[in-house]
Amino acid sequence: MSSSTKPMTLGYVTNQYARASDTFIRGEVAQLRAMGHTVHPFSIRRAPDAVSDQIKAEQARTDYILEHGALSLLCSALIVTMKRPGRMIAAMRLAWRTKSPGLKAIIWQIAYLVEAAHLARRVESLGIQHLHVHFPVGVGTVTMLAAELSGVSYSLMVHGPILFYEMNQWALPEKIRRSAFTCCITHFCRSQCMMWVEPEHWSKLHIIHCGLDDNFIVDEPTPVPDVRRFVNIGRLDSQKGQLILLDAMTLLRDRGIDCEVDLVGDGPHRSMLEAEIAKRQLGDHIHLLGWQDSDSVRQLIERSRALVMPSFAEGLPVVFMESYALGRPVISTHIAGHPELIKPDENGWMVSPGDPEALAKAMAEALAAPTDRLTSMGRHGAELVRTQHNIKIEMSHLEPLFDHTINGSPME
Repeated sequence: MSSSTKPMTLGYVTNQYARASDTFIRGEVAQLRAMGHTVHPFSIRRAPDAVSDQIKAEQARTDYILEHGALSLLCSALIVTMKRPGRMIAAMRLAWRTKSPGLKAIIWQIAYLVEAAHLARRVESLGIQHLHVHFPVGVGTVTMLAAELSGVSYSLMVHGPILFYEMNQWALPEKIRRSAFTCCITHFCRSQCMMWVEPEHWSKLHIIHCGLDDNFIVDEPTPVPDVRRFVNIGRLDSQKGQLILLDAMTLLRDRGIDCEVDLVGDGPHRSMLEAEIAKRQLGDHIHLLGWQDSDSVRQLIERSRALVMPSFAEGLPVVFMESYALGRPVISTHIAGHPELIKPDENGWMVSPGDPEALAKAMAEALAAPTDRLTSMGRHGAELVRTQHNIKIEMSHLEPLFDHTINGSPME
């Protein structure tokens, strides 16, 4: 906290928190607390993957809205209606105006309004001055309605990518217009938001990068080991493109190029990937490891030659930053915000999405490259991360936005 900033009480709202894949949100919360602010986390539902003591500790501090049960949530809605009928009417109108077409959408909006009533009451009881929401889809609607009911301000943290395909379904333009400010994790992300709101709202769109803490940002990354092993880290789903990685590995195997990949993560595509690995007889080359804690992820990155991520859709994965911070190059696809961090020939490779031939070629080049060249590439990436994705630096940019919104402090 800067010497001129008063301690603030913030509510951080997400759909699922805390979990293995949200290190950047946990890092934000921890850094804001270290800066002297009080942060109360709220989550619509509990994440099942509490793989570390740190995640379990943060889950113990989180208010899980759905776990209060339907009766308690309905009572909260009734109490808010009785205490603030005008605000409830305004929130109902806002919910109606921002709904998607169809009966199911109306039911969802009613559910969001009931959840928002609980959040609004907690805002009042905890003395929360501002709400900040990550991934503002349904949970963004809950936050917007809670702000309407409670009278506090709110802000958004927009990551993409699915949200950009369904802007109107999730009423993102209206959420941006009504927000005190909106954070975007990349310039690409900001451009997508600019496309959907009027120019008079562009000034509230700010670049706040996802960042790493001191656990990953090290002074001197270890040299790339002389191994023929890659690592892939992420949810096993349609966005991450792991099936293309299997295609590339099949091509490499059939060409006599031997290598291995550690797949870290879990998700709906796991059983399909297991079946494909068995069908293609890639069991000796591809290892499904499930979710791992932060220390294990670090070790898996450090024992790899490079990170490989053949994603179809992304914001800007934090695992890129983790890989670079530990001195490992990145092989990924030319999409979204990736070019803002991956610099071909300097710190990694970018290939066309959905192209296993191009991915296999990039992996073969990484296998053929001398380890000192890979180490140099990794250190180039590490320098970018130190300056552009350091959680302390990024929170020093976010804190003044909170302070200006809550206390009216001038922006520097």
